Amino acid sequence: MMILFFKGVAAAIIAASISCHAAAVNKPNIALEDTDWHKYVRSPSTSIVKPKSVLAANITGNVAFPNGLLNGSGSSTVLTRKETDDKIPSIVVDFGQNVVGIVSIKFSGSTNFSEGFPGLKLAFSETQQFLTNISDFTRSDNMPEDEKLTNGTDQIAVANDPYTWKNRAGCQHDNKVCSDGLHGFRYMKIWLDALENDAPYTQPYGSVSISNIELEWSGYLGTPDTFTGWFECSDEDLTQWWFDGVYTADMGTDTFLANETDPRDSATPTLEGKEVLFDGAKRDRDPYVGDLGVAALTSYLSHDNAESVRSILADLAEHQRDDGWIPPASIRNNYTLNLYDYPMWWVVCTVDMVMYTGDTGFAMKYYNVMQKVLDDYYGRNLTASGGLLNKTNGYGDYAFLPRSGVITYYNALYAHALKSAAKLAEILGHESDHNTWTSRAIGINQELLARNWDASVGAFYDGGPCPNKSGDSICDVHAQDGNGLAIIAGTVNSSMATTLLDYYGNSTALPYGNAFYDKNLLQDGFSQRVYAFISYFELVARFTTAGAESSAYEEMKRLYGWMSTHDPEVTFWEGIGPNGSPYEDGFTSMAHGWSTGIVPLMSNYVLGIKPTGPGFKTWEICPVIDGGNLTWARGQVGTPHGPVQVSWSKNDNTFELYIDTPKGTSGVICVPSPRSKDNSVSVDGEKVKGTKTAAIEEPSATDGGRYKVIEVEGGVLTMYQLESEFVSSGTDCIHNTTILILGVYCYQQ
Repeated sequence: MMILFFKGVAAAIIAASISCHAAAVNKPNIALEDTDWHKYVRSPSTSIVKPKSVLAANITGNVAFPNGLLNGSGSSTVLTRKETDDKIPSIVVDFGQNVVGIVSIKFSGSTNFSEGFPGLKLAFSETQQFLTNISDFTRSDNMPEDEKLTNGTDQIAVANDPYTWKNRAGCQHDNKVCSDGLHGFRYMKIWLDALENDAPYTQPYGSVSISNIELEWSGYLGTPDTFTGWFECSDEDLTQWWFDGVYTADMGTDTFLANETDPRDSATPTLEGKEVLFDGAKRDRDPYVGDLGVAALTSYLSHDNAESVRSILADLAEHQRDDGWIPPASIRNNYTLNLYDYPMWWVVCTVDMVMYTGDTGFAMKYYNVMQKVLDDYYGRNLTASGGLLNKTNGYGDYAFLPRSGVITYYNALYAHALKSAAKLAEILGHESDHNTWTSRAIGINQELLARNWDASVGAFYDGGPCPNKSGDSICDVHAQDGNGLAIIAGTVNSSMATTLLDYYGNSTALPYGNAFYDKNLLQDGFSQRVYAFISYFELVARFTTAGAESSAYEEMKRLYGWMSTHDPEVTFWEGIGPNGSPYEDGFTSMAHGWSTGIVPLMSNYVLGIKPTGPGFKTWEICPVIDGGNLTWARGQVGTPHGPVQVSWSKNDNTFELYIDTPKGTSGVICVPSPRSKDNSVSVDGEKVKGTKTAAIEEPSATDGGRYKVIEVEGGVLTMYQLESEFVSSGTDCIHNTTILILGVYCYQQ
């Protein structure tokens, strides 16, 4: 691998499978066989998961050998209750972290004290806070009253002879002694008791012996050998949170089965038996396309697991309405849940999938679906309202907010979707659509800035009227979603972006992240609520705005640091409410794929690896090295052509960058601009001068001289000269592909 040094804090570059002899360098270096990162992986090692401990403080009543059920050998755990006993015997097992799947309990047997078998009740919870005699959530909570299997606990009639019980959804006797089946949880409470309406099959007395408890893991088993991408840096918290984000998404990646999905009319034969990326592990188990705006990136960047996303995007496209609207999920009476923003997320996620996987066949098959979304469903509304989307109907959006009017979020998201689709149209050769969509995005950005920009604070209004207010006045409230996406969509220049981010960070900062509204004018508590999903886009805006990088790291520390240190730890929450609590109490999903933005933030920005052509045929490597206290970072992203590897380290005087990309690919490299007059680039000790500028995905990154951008072309090259100077790297280069770097050329030996 060739090594380039920039003195005066600049950069060093190597690309396209070049391997050269080099002098020793500081930590770190990249090697494909490197396994240091394995220790951060949270996945179980096998599909059979054992509890880690018994919570001693939660044991009540007559419980003998409480730890016997942990190892499946030796003395069994025995719960005994006589009719004269006041205390109900109970025990709580802790799996050590959030898990998802089917619990099985191995019984050594039971003893009856009267008619009917001894009954056990089970309650599940992701947190101890909501661990009660009722599960924090179970499928019956989302069922009509006359269809409920349970009232919040799973029941067992424990037979006398030894056997193993599995928690399958259904009832042991007609409509009695019932269980809800699959659960997402960390803690499981077990106690000897029975429901009155389960008589005569169970009784609240007797003795039950438990020799073993296991969980059959149902999510994606993300063991180290499944990772095609990984990340590591000098901040161990950021490293661990990257892997925690992967584990959170893995918990929600599962097979779509009717009796394990959301029971609110979500079952659909077109998804049955397919792997999908669910909304959450324990709740709302239906694939929502908006969540994929973050969760799918996590999947691509860790396991390159596209099938779980492709099946969702295709299924929703097949259910497009005649007017162009695409359903957000299968839920609610055959794909009828009316969310206004999710068809735009279908466009964004489809483009993302093509760029990360190279599946242009999918894009060609459903290109007309994209046209109908952008031109029919939203385009008609745009024309009717004079240049901006004006929402007058529809239920809500990602947060089920019944917003109406010219909302900044909807318009910025539309501009972002148009720009994404225009890029895909250009790739597929649809020049007219590329031009139309690009022009429309520019027009929306201009109109949005003119209408919704609040010059008094330097940020965008949410854009709609205040509740119970008539007329066209704009409510004096600013939302995180529209402001973050407006920067991503290019609605503002870098100077305005800086002002916006300063205002939003100063006015909404909480110990657990940035609130999604700066005031409570729309609803009480909004200025205390944090969504990691929509925070991701604000964080992207901070990473792509020169000078805002420090605030990105600071916000991540609060947001992911809070979730990682509060029960259940490890996994990332659907939403955070006042005082940092789960925003919908026990109903909150505490393992939610849309909250895993730490993964693309680290891989796409700190490492700087992004696709610019389908399947990384072309790529961009623009590491963000400023703002945090990182001294090094390294990792890789899997691509259809092979891994892209990046490693960088820095100190006060030198920045070193190492890159290895697959043969037959090409791209651009963003070199952090030098910060001193005494700066030079050298390859194996020989100085090199000259750079060649090229376009990158986020041009704001070059504002103010933040980066120099260098084209890196694969294929055989003849001598190339920049600024009348070039330096050969010598005869010790060993190539798979010829490449040009900063006027340094190597040629095949």
